[in-house]
Amino acid sequence: MKTLHFKTNLTDSEAIAAVTENLNAIEPIDGWVIDTESPDNLLSVQTIDNRIADQVSQAVARAGYRAEFVFEGSED
Repeated sequence: MKTLHFKTNLTDSEAIAAVTENLNAIEPIDGWVIDTESPDNLLSVQTIDNRIADQVSQAVARAGYRAEFVFEGSED
């Protein structure tokens, strides 16, 4: 399992609600969480396919927000 991390402008529950359907529709995503307490409002996405960073960014953008891929971690 890989975790992809994105810097976002998702700062509150309204923003999170706006992107939820789009993120949940991405098939290889196993789970995701947004840390609104972090300075970068970090979105962490668990997946088996680390090639979906562009899909995640586009899904967030379709809801009117921004998600910039910053790094990939491993949770083996």
